[in-house]
Amino acid sequence: MQQLHIVRKIAFITFLILASQSLFSQKYSNEFLSIGLGARAQAMGNAFVASVDDVTAGFWNPAALASMDMKNGIQIGAQHAEWFAGIGKYDYLGLAMPFDNGKRALGLSVIRFAIDDIPNTLSLYDDDGSVNYDNVKPFSAADYAFLGSYSQKVYTDRGKLYLGGNIKIVHRSIGPFATSWGFGLDASVQYHVGKWRWAAMLKDISNTFNAWTFNFTEDEKLVLELTDNTIPIKSLEVTRPQIIFAGAREFNFGKVGLLTELDMTMFMDGRRNVLFSSFPFSFDPTLGLEANYGKFVFLRAGINNVQQDSDLGGEKFWTVQPNMGIGLKLYKLRLDYAFTDIGDSSNGTFSHVISMILDLDFNYLKKAGRNSRK
Repeated sequence: MQQLHIVRKIAFITFLILASQSLFSQKYSNEFLSIGLGARAQAMGNAFVASVDDVTAGFWNPAALASMDMKNGIQIGAQHAEWFAGIGKYDYLGLAMPFDNGKRALGLSVIRFAIDDIPNTLSLYDDDGSVNYDNVKPFSAADYAFLGSYSQKVYTDRGKLYLGGNIKIVHRSIGPFATSWGFGLDASVQYHVGKWRWAAMLKDISNTFNAWTFNFTEDEKLVLELTDNTIPIKSLEVTRPQIIFAGAREFNFGKVGLLTELDMTMFMDGRRNVLFSSFPFSFDPTLGLEANYGKFVFLRAGINNVQQDSDLGGEKFWTVQPNMGIGLKLYKLRLDYAFTDIGDSSNGTFSHVISMILDLDFNYLKKAGRNSRK
Protein backbone atom coordinates (compact mmCIF):
# COMPACT_ATOMS: atom_id res chain seq x y z
CA MET A 1 0.00 0.00 0.00
CA GLN A 2 2.93 2.33 0.64
CA GLN A 3 4.01 1.98 -2.98
CA LEU A 4 0.54 2.94 -4.22
CA HIS A 5 0.54 5.99 -1.95
CA ILE A 6 3.86 7.12 -3.46
CA VAL A 7 2.54 6.56 -6.98
CA ARG A 8 -0.52 8.71 -6.24
CA LYS A 9 1.70 11.55 -5.02
CA ILE A 10 3.93 11.36 -8.09
CA ALA A 11 0.88 11.32 -10.39
CA PHE A 12 -0.63 14.38 -8.67
CA ILE A 13 2.60 16.40 -8.86
CA THR A 14 3.09 15.43 -12.51
CA PHE A 15 -0.48 16.51 -13.31
CA LEU A 16 0.13 19.96 -11.82
CA ILE A 17 3.31 20.39 -13.88
CA LEU A 18 1.61 19.35 -17.09
CA ALA A 19 -1.42 21.53 -16.43
CA SER A 20 0.79 24.60 -16.00
CA GLN A 21 2.34 23.93 -19.43
CA SER A 22 -0.99 23.69 -21.24
CA LEU A 23 -1.39 27.48 -21.35
CA PHE A 24 1.44 27.64 -23.90
CA SER A 25 0.37 24.65 -25.97
CA GLN A 26 1.06 23.80 -29.59
CA LYS A 27 -1.03 21.40 -31.66
CA TYR A 28 -0.22 18.68 -34.15
CA SER A 29 3.52 18.26 -33.75
CA ASN A 30 5.00 14.79 -34.42
CA GLU A 31 1.55 13.59 -35.40
CA PHE A 32 2.93 10.42 -37.00
CA LEU A 33 3.27 9.12 -33.43
CA SER A 34 -0.51 9.47 -33.00
CA ILE A 35 -1.38 6.98 -35.75
CA GLY A 36 -0.97 3.96 -33.50
CA LEU A 37 1.24 0.90 -33.68
CA GLY A 38 0.55 -2.79 -34.30
CA ALA A 39 -2.38 -4.38 -36.13
CA ARG A 40 -3.83 -5.69 -32.87
CA ALA A 41 -4.04 -2.24 -31.31
CA GLN A 42 -5.27 -0.53 -34.47
CA ALA A 43 -8.04 -3.11 -34.92
CA MET A 44 -9.14 -2.24 -31.37
CA GLY A 45 -9.31 1.47 -32.20
CA ASN A 46 -6.00 2.12 -30.41
CA ALA A 47 -7.64 1.32 -27.07
CA PHE A 48 -4.63 -0.65 -25.90
CA VAL A 49 -2.79 1.19 -23.10
CA ALA A 50 -4.17 -0.96 -20.26
CA SER A 51 -4.19 -4.39 -21.94
CA VAL A 52 -0.91 -4.29 -23.88
CA ASP A 53 1.35 -7.16 -22.86
CA ASP A 54 3.88 -7.52 -25.67
CA VAL A 55 6.83 -5.79 -27.33
CA THR A 56 4.64 -2.93 -28.64
CA ALA A 57 4.33 -1.75 -25.02
CA GLY A 58 7.46 0.27 -25.74
CA PHE A 59 5.13 2.54 -27.72
CA TRP A 60 1.79 2.14 -25.92
CA ASN A 61 2.81 1.75 -22.27
CA PRO A 62 6.47 1.02 -21.42
CA ALA A 63 5.49 -0.07 -17.90
CA ALA A 64 3.79 -3.14 -19.41
CA LEU A 65 7.06 -4.58 -20.77
CA ALA A 66 7.71 -6.25 -17.42
CA SER A 67 4.28 -7.92 -17.59
CA MET A 68 5.23 -9.96 -20.67
CA ASP A 69 4.80 -13.72 -20.21
CA MET A 70 8.45 -14.65 -20.74
CA LYS A 71 11.45 -14.62 -18.43
CA ASN A 72 14.44 -15.69 -20.50
CA GLY A 73 14.57 -14.52 -24.10
CA ILE A 74 13.58 -11.66 -26.36
CA GLN A 75 10.42 -10.72 -28.19
CA ILE A 76 10.57 -9.18 -31.66
CA GLY A 77 7.80 -7.16 -33.30
CA ALA A 78 7.43 -5.81 -36.83
CA GLN A 79 4.77 -3.99 -38.86
CA HIS A 80 4.21 -2.70 -42.37
CA ALA A 81 1.31 -0.55 -43.54
CA GLU A 82 0.60 1.64 -46.56
CA TRP A 83 -1.84 4.47 -47.15
CA PHE A 84 -3.08 6.43 -50.15
CA ALA A 85 -2.43 3.63 -52.68
CA GLY A 86 1.05 2.97 -51.35
CA ILE A 87 2.20 6.59 -51.27
CA GLY A 88 2.60 6.70 -47.49
CA LYS A 89 4.50 3.88 -45.76
CA TYR A 90 4.50 3.13 -42.05
CA ASP A 91 7.04 0.61 -40.69
CA TYR A 92 8.02 -0.56 -37.23
CA LEU A 93 10.65 -2.84 -35.71
CA GLY A 94 10.99 -3.46 -32.00
CA LEU A 95 12.42 -5.82 -29.45
CA ALA A 96 11.92 -6.39 -25.74
CA MET A 97 14.13 -8.29 -23.32
CA PRO A 98 12.97 -9.25 -19.82
CA PHE A 99 15.66 -9.81 -17.19
CA ASP A 100 16.00 -10.27 -13.42
CA ASN A 101 13.71 -13.31 -13.64
CA GLY A 102 11.06 -11.28 -15.45
CA LYS A 103 10.88 -8.49 -12.86
CA ARG A 104 12.40 -5.92 -15.21
CA ALA A 105 12.53 -5.40 -18.95
CA LEU A 106 14.23 -3.29 -21.58
CA GLY A 107 12.83 -2.36 -24.97
CA LEU A 108 13.86 -0.69 -28.20
CA SER A 109 11.44 0.57 -30.88
CA VAL A 110 12.15 2.12 -34.29
CA ILE A 111 9.30 3.72 -36.25
CA ARG A 112 9.40 5.18 -39.77
CA PHE A 113 6.59 7.02 -41.54
CA ALA A 114 7.51 8.33 -44.98
CA ILE A 115 6.43 9.42 -48.41
CA ASP A 116 9.09 8.36 -50.88
CA ASP A 117 9.89 9.28 -54.49
CA ILE A 118 8.61 12.87 -54.35
CA PRO A 119 9.74 14.70 -57.52
CA ASN A 120 11.89 17.77 -56.90
CA THR A 121 10.79 20.28 -59.55
CA LEU A 122 12.88 23.22 -58.29
CA SER A 123 15.44 22.40 -61.00
CA LEU A 124 12.92 21.63 -63.72
CA TYR A 125 14.06 24.56 -65.91
CA ASP A 126 17.51 25.03 -67.37
CA ASP A 127 19.23 28.41 -67.43
CA ASP A 128 17.82 29.11 -70.91
CA GLY A 129 14.24 28.58 -69.66
CA SER A 130 13.71 25.21 -71.33
CA VAL A 131 12.13 22.30 -69.47
CA ASN A 132 14.55 19.49 -68.65
CA TYR A 133 12.92 16.51 -66.96
CA ASP A 134 16.36 14.96 -66.39
CA ASN A 135 16.86 17.56 -63.67
CA VAL A 136 13.93 16.21 -61.66
CA LYS A 137 15.29 14.05 -58.84
CA PRO A 138 13.18 12.15 -56.28
CA PHE A 139 13.43 12.70 -52.52
CA SER A 140 11.72 11.40 -49.40
CA ALA A 141 9.87 13.11 -46.57
CA ALA A 142 10.43 10.79 -43.62
CA ASP A 143 9.75 10.82 -39.89
CA TYR A 144 11.69 8.53 -37.53
CA ALA A 145 11.22 7.78 -33.85
CA PHE A 146 13.64 5.83 -31.64
CA LEU A 147 12.28 4.72 -28.26
CA GLY A 148 14.39 3.25 -25.48
CA SER A 149 12.14 1.72 -22.79
CA TYR A 150 12.54 0.46 -19.24
CA SER A 151 9.99 -1.33 -17.05
CA GLN A 152 9.96 -2.67 -13.53
CA LYS A 153 7.55 -4.73 -11.43
CA VAL A 154 6.67 -3.43 -7.95
CA TYR A 155 5.06 -5.79 -5.45
CA THR A 156 1.86 -4.67 -3.72
CA ASP A 157 -0.56 -6.23 -1.27
CA ARG A 158 -3.47 -6.54 -3.71
CA GLY A 159 -2.20 -6.72 -7.28
CA LYS A 160 0.71 -6.31 -9.66
CA LEU A 161 2.08 -2.83 -10.23
CA TYR A 162 4.38 -1.99 -13.14
CA LEU A 163 6.28 1.27 -13.67
CA GLY A 164 8.12 2.35 -16.80
CA GLY A 165 9.31 5.10 -19.07
CA ASN A 166 10.73 6.02 -22.46
CA ILE A 167 13.63 8.05 -23.74
CA LYS A 168 12.45 9.29 -27.13
CA ILE A 169 14.49 10.64 -30.04
CA VAL A 170 12.64 11.97 -33.09
CA HIS A 171 14.30 12.68 -36.44
CA ARG A 172 12.42 14.24 -39.35
CA SER A 173 13.74 15.04 -42.80
CA ILE A 174 12.39 16.50 -46.03
CA GLY A 175 14.90 15.44 -48.65
CA PRO A 176 18.07 17.55 -48.62
CA PHE A 177 16.05 20.68 -47.78
CA ALA A 178 15.15 20.33 -44.09
CA THR A 179 16.02 18.19 -41.08
CA SER A 180 15.08 18.22 -37.42
CA TRP A 181 16.01 16.40 -34.24
CA GLY A 182 13.86 16.14 -31.16
CA PHE A 183 14.11 14.68 -27.66
CA GLY A 184 11.44 13.79 -25.12
CA LEU A 185 10.43 11.58 -22.20
CA ASP A 186 7.40 9.38 -21.47
CA ALA A 187 6.31 7.80 -18.19
CA SER A 188 3.63 5.20 -17.48
CA VAL A 189 2.05 2.86 -14.98
CA GLN A 190 0.02 -0.34 -15.26
CA TYR A 191 -1.83 -2.08 -12.43
CA HIS A 192 -3.28 -5.60 -12.53
CA VAL A 193 -5.90 -6.61 -9.97
CA GLY A 194 -8.09 -9.65 -10.60
CA LYS A 195 -9.57 -9.48 -14.10
CA TRP A 196 -9.02 -5.73 -14.26
CA ARG A 197 -6.13 -3.75 -15.68
CA TRP A 198 -5.70 -0.04 -15.05
CA ALA A 199 -3.10 2.20 -16.65
CA ALA A 200 -1.94 5.73 -17.29
CA MET A 201 0.45 6.87 -20.01
CA LEU A 202 2.08 10.31 -19.75
CA LYS A 203 3.43 11.20 -23.19
CA ASP A 204 6.00 13.93 -23.77
CA ILE A 205 6.07 14.91 -20.11
CA SER A 206 9.25 16.89 -20.73
CA ASN A 207 7.81 18.50 -23.89
CA THR A 208 9.39 17.05 -27.03
CA PHE A 209 11.37 19.69 -28.89
CA ASN A 210 12.08 19.45 -32.63
CA ALA A 211 14.74 21.90 -33.84
CA TRP A 212 14.53 22.41 -37.62
CA THR A 213 17.34 23.51 -39.92
CA PHE A 214 16.94 24.28 -43.63
CA ASN A 215 19.40 23.99 -46.49
CA PHE A 216 18.66 25.41 -49.95
CA THR A 217 21.12 26.16 -52.70
CA GLU A 218 21.28 29.67 -54.13
CA ASP A 219 19.48 28.50 -57.29
CA GLU A 220 16.72 26.90 -55.22
CA LYS A 221 16.31 30.08 -53.17
CA LEU A 222 15.96 32.07 -56.39
CA VAL A 223 13.22 29.75 -57.66
CA LEU A 224 11.37 30.05 -54.35
CA GLU A 225 11.54 33.84 -54.49
CA LEU A 226 10.36 34.00 -58.11
CA THR A 227 7.37 31.78 -57.28
CA ASP A 228 6.39 33.88 -54.22
CA ASN A 229 7.36 31.14 -51.74
CA THR A 230 8.75 32.02 -48.35
CA ILE A 231 12.26 30.76 -47.66
CA PRO A 232 12.09 29.16 -44.21
CA ILE A 233 14.64 29.78 -41.49
CA LYS A 234 15.51 27.83 -38.35
CA SER A 235 12.44 26.97 -36.30
CA LEU A 236 11.42 25.02 -33.21
CA GLU A 237 8.39 22.75 -32.78
CA VAL A 238 7.18 21.69 -29.35
CA THR A 239 5.03 18.60 -28.73
CA ARG A 240 2.95 19.25 -25.62
CA PRO A 241 2.10 16.57 -23.02
CA GLN A 242 -0.82 14.17 -23.21
CA ILE A 243 -2.20 11.82 -20.60
CA ILE A 244 -4.04 8.60 -21.47
CA PHE A 245 -6.15 6.99 -18.76
CA ALA A 246 -7.18 3.41 -19.51
CA GLY A 247 -9.13 0.52 -18.03
CA ALA A 248 -9.59 -3.02 -19.33
CA ARG A 249 -11.33 -6.18 -18.16
CA GLU A 250 -11.15 -9.82 -19.20
CA PHE A 251 -14.15 -12.17 -19.33
CA ASN A 252 -13.91 -15.95 -19.71
CA PHE A 253 -16.66 -18.23 -21.03
CA GLY A 254 -14.98 -21.60 -21.22
CA LYS A 255 -12.70 -21.62 -24.25
CA VAL A 256 -14.05 -18.26 -25.35
CA GLY A 257 -12.48 -15.11 -23.91
CA LEU A 258 -13.42 -11.45 -24.23
CA LEU A 259 -11.27 -8.41 -23.57
CA THR A 260 -12.78 -4.92 -23.36
CA GLU A 261 -10.90 -1.66 -22.97
CA LEU A 262 -11.83 2.00 -22.71
CA ASP A 263 -9.17 4.71 -23.03
CA MET A 264 -9.49 8.44 -22.50
CA THR A 265 -6.82 10.75 -23.92
CA MET A 266 -6.50 14.15 -22.29
CA PHE A 267 -4.93 16.73 -24.62
CA MET A 268 -3.29 19.67 -22.91
CA ASP A 269 -3.00 22.04 -25.87
CA GLY A 270 -6.43 23.70 -25.89
CA ARG A 271 -9.55 22.90 -27.87
CA ARG A 272 -9.46 20.00 -30.33
CA ASN A 273 -12.10 18.48 -32.57
CA VAL A 274 -12.86 15.58 -30.23
CA LEU A 275 -15.91 14.37 -28.31
CA PHE A 276 -15.25 16.52 -25.22
CA SER A 277 -13.64 19.77 -26.34
CA SER A 278 -12.82 22.58 -23.93
CA PHE A 279 -10.01 24.89 -22.86
CA PRO A 280 -7.37 24.14 -21.77
CA PHE A 281 -8.11 20.37 -21.83
CA SER A 282 -9.87 18.21 -24.43
CA PHE A 283 -10.82 14.55 -23.98
CA ASP A 284 -10.93 11.88 -26.68
CA PRO A 285 -12.37 8.40 -25.82
CA THR A 286 -11.58 5.15 -27.65
CA LEU A 287 -13.17 1.73 -27.22
CA GLY A 288 -11.78 -1.67 -28.18
CA LEU A 289 -12.97 -5.29 -28.03
CA GLU A 290 -11.09 -8.55 -28.57
CA ALA A 291 -12.69 -12.00 -28.58
CA ASN A 292 -10.62 -15.18 -28.71
CA TYR A 293 -11.15 -18.90 -28.95
CA GLY A 294 -8.61 -20.88 -26.95
CA LYS A 295 -6.23 -17.90 -27.24
CA PHE A 296 -5.56 -19.20 -30.74
CA VAL A 297 -7.88 -17.21 -33.02
CA PHE A 298 -8.75 -13.57 -32.28
CA LEU A 299 -11.48 -11.26 -33.59
CA ARG A 300 -11.17 -7.55 -32.85
CA ALA A 301 -13.12 -4.33 -33.30
CA GLY A 302 -12.88 -0.77 -32.07
CA ILE A 303 -14.00 2.82 -32.54
CA ASN A 304 -12.02 6.04 -32.25
CA ASN A 305 -11.63 9.48 -33.81
CA VAL A 306 -15.03 10.73 -32.69
CA GLN A 307 -15.15 14.12 -34.43
CA GLN A 308 -17.63 16.78 -35.46
CA ASP A 309 -17.99 17.61 -39.16
CA SER A 310 -20.33 19.75 -41.23
CA ASP A 311 -22.03 19.35 -44.61
CA LEU A 312 -22.22 21.90 -47.45
CA GLY A 313 -25.19 23.54 -45.78
CA GLY A 314 -23.24 24.10 -42.58
CA GLU A 315 -25.20 21.52 -40.58
CA LYS A 316 -22.96 19.74 -38.10
CA PHE A 317 -22.87 16.01 -37.47
CA TRP A 318 -20.64 13.50 -35.68
CA THR A 319 -18.37 10.97 -37.36
CA VAL A 320 -16.79 7.83 -35.88
CA GLN A 321 -13.93 5.76 -37.25
CA PRO A 322 -14.62 1.99 -37.18
CA ASN A 323 -11.80 -0.55 -37.07
CA MET A 324 -11.67 -4.34 -37.25
CA GLY A 325 -9.17 -7.14 -37.53
CA ILE A 326 -8.18 -10.72 -36.83
CA GLY A 327 -5.23 -12.48 -35.23
CA LEU A 328 -3.69 -15.93 -35.16
CA LYS A 329 -1.25 -17.31 -32.58
CA LEU A 330 0.95 -20.22 -33.64
CA TYR A 331 3.07 -21.26 -30.66
CA LYS A 332 5.79 -18.57 -30.50
CA LEU A 333 4.53 -16.57 -33.47
CA ARG A 334 1.55 -14.20 -33.60
CA LEU A 335 0.23 -12.74 -36.84
CA ASP A 336 -2.23 -9.83 -36.74
CA TYR A 337 -4.23 -8.01 -39.39
CA ALA A 338 -6.24 -4.79 -39.17
CA PHE A 339 -8.53 -2.93 -41.54
CA THR A 340 -8.34 0.64 -40.37
CA ASP A 341 -8.08 4.29 -41.34
CA ILE A 342 -5.69 7.08 -40.36
CA GLY A 343 -8.53 9.61 -40.37
CA ASP A 344 -12.31 9.51 -40.16
CA SER A 345 -14.22 7.02 -42.32
CA SER A 346 -15.49 9.75 -44.67
CA ASN A 347 -12.13 10.26 -46.37
CA GLY A 348 -12.04 6.68 -47.69
CA THR A 349 -8.40 5.96 -46.84
CA PHE A 350 -8.97 2.57 -45.24
CA SER A 351 -5.88 0.42 -45.41
CA HIS A 352 -4.52 -2.99 -44.54
CA VAL A 353 -2.11 -3.25 -41.61
CA ILE A 354 -0.08 -6.41 -41.01
CA SER A 355 2.15 -7.03 -38.00
CA MET A 356 3.89 -9.96 -36.34
CA ILE A 357 5.37 -10.80 -32.96
CA LEU A 358 7.90 -13.58 -32.40
CA ASP A 359 9.12 -14.99 -29.07
CA LEU A 360 12.71 -16.25 -28.95
CA ASP A 361 12.93 -18.26 -25.73
CA PHE A 362 16.58 -18.92 -24.92
CA ASN A 363 15.76 -21.91 -22.67
CA TYR A 364 13.71 -23.49 -25.45
CA LEU A 365 16.47 -22.87 -28.02
CA LYS A 366 19.12 -24.40 -25.73
CA LYS A 367 16.94 -27.44 -25.10
CA ALA A 368 16.26 -27.86 -28.83
CA GLY A 369 20.00 -27.61 -29.52
CA ARG A 370 20.83 -30.31 -26.99
CA ASN A 371 18.16 -32.62 -28.42
CA SER A 372 19.50 -32.11 -31.97
CA ARG A 373 23.00 -33.24 -30.87
CA LYS A 374 21.75 -36.49 -29.34
